[in-house]
Amino acid sequence: MAVLPLAYLAVRSFERGGGVVWDVLARTRTAELALRSFSLAVAVTAACIVLGVLSAWLVTRSDLAGRRAFGVLLVLPLAVPSYVAGFTWISVAPQLTGFTGAFVVLTLVSYPYVLLPVAAALRTADPAVEEVARSLGRTGRQVFLSVTLRQIRPAALAGGLLVALYVLSDFGAVSLMRYEAFTLGIYTSYRATFDRTPAAILGLVLVVLAVALTIGERRARGVIALRGRRQPLTVPLGRARVPALAGTVVLLVLTLGVPVVSLVWWLVAGTSTFEVSDLLATTGNTVAVSAFGAVLTLLLALPVGVLAARHQGRLARGVELASFAGHALPGITVGLALVFFGIRFAPALYQTIPMLAFAYAVLFLPLAVGAVRTGVAHAPPVLEDVSRSLGHGRWRTALRVTVPLSAPGVLAGAALVFLTCAKELPATLLLRPTGVDTLATELWTRTEVAAYAAAAPYAAVLLVVAAIPAVVLDRFLRQDDSAGER
Repeated sequence: MAVLPLAYLAVRSFERGGGVVWDVLARTRTAELALRSFSLAVAVTAACIVLGVLSAWLVTRSDLAGRRAFGVLLVLPLAVPSYVAGFTWISVAPQLTGFTGAFVVLTLVSYPYVLLPVAAALRTADPAVEEVARSLGRTGRQVFLSVTLRQIRPAALAGGLLVALYVLSDFGAVSLMRYEAFTLGIYTSYRATFDRTPAAILGLVLVVLAVALTIGERRARGVIALRGRRQPLTVPLGRARVPALAGTVVLLVLTLGVPVVSLVWWLVAGTSTFEVSDLLATTGNTVAVSAFGAVLTLLLALPVGVLAARHQGRLARGVELASFAGHALPGITVGLALVFFGIRFAPALYQTIPMLAFAYAVLFLPLAVGAVRTGVAHAPPVLEDVSRSLGHGRWRTALRVTVPLSAPGVLAGAALVFLTCAKELPATLLLRPTGVDTLATELWTRTEVAAYAAAAPYAAVLLVVAAIPAVVLDRFLRQDDSAGER
């Protein structure tokens, strides 16, 4: 099911023969789009890894003042859609366009993908290794570079992979910043001509880039650090306390302050009016379709995540790798693929909520698979063996051992999928039922005609709707750590 859009792309790409495919691939524009998209993904991923690792260390290992509150606030940029951040930044700094604008916006909204897994790894890593390094005369900086970074490398690389895939598939930020990336090139190809073949070929190239990134991440991931039995030591910042606090505040101002202030300004200074009933109806639609998509995605991810966590064979690796295919595709490509499928093979499902929820599942399946895999990994098979040796059957063992230990991670994945569904734009535009508007589609409709004041109420409510699961996600991860320690 996850590779259905790939089948569509393959059919549309090769339906006129391999010569057409080669002609498109040999174009200078194709190489330019690939280079521009890849360079943006690399730059944003590198910046997010630096910001995510440093932020996670400050809120989990240091004596930073107010670190608990910062731990929650630093996660909230997940709730800011890239197109919302894009139009708020353009309204403040109109000159911020092109590569620089796309880099700034995508970095500020994507670094929590690294912060969350790294923070979880730091909370659960065995502190004895760092203590031994300190006892051998290593300084705090040396311990961090030689020991701590090695412990959190798998988590950082996993988060970096999600960032890279998100950047490759982003449409809202690059279009608002007028940066010619692959997604904007595909959209332009679809809009400029009735011939869908070149756009499908560009979509396949995007998939190849995503597969290459996924394989590279798997090879560089390394071994996951063992869970420690004791709480990690708190490291005093000393002279770095003030710079660390100032840097954290500046990061929050850039990620949350600019969008919030810009939205408030448009709400107060704008002259456009809106109907409260329409806003409430749109909010209800957003919550309903996002919840449906999150539940369906989680159900599809459960067998894949369990397989990846408990088995290391080629089948498990292949299935997990295939689940990332849809996440690397732009939403517009997935939406058009399902339009093609719905019209030809399932007309009863075309422009229905189930079809839209399935599109969400294809796009965001890796988020749920990763959460399920991590959650199941926190329920070691040895504990199940002990339970069975005490006379408990398979199902009772699952209910008393596996499910309680896995539930926080799995529910965190559901919360993450919910907020990404609420932010999804291109697939929603193409697949939503007639008359069913969401906060994202209403916001985009008004932003397209530069009606920022009319778009501001929908953007503000969208931030609130997406912020709730972001906070819940952080709390689930904290509960997950506490359960593992117990």
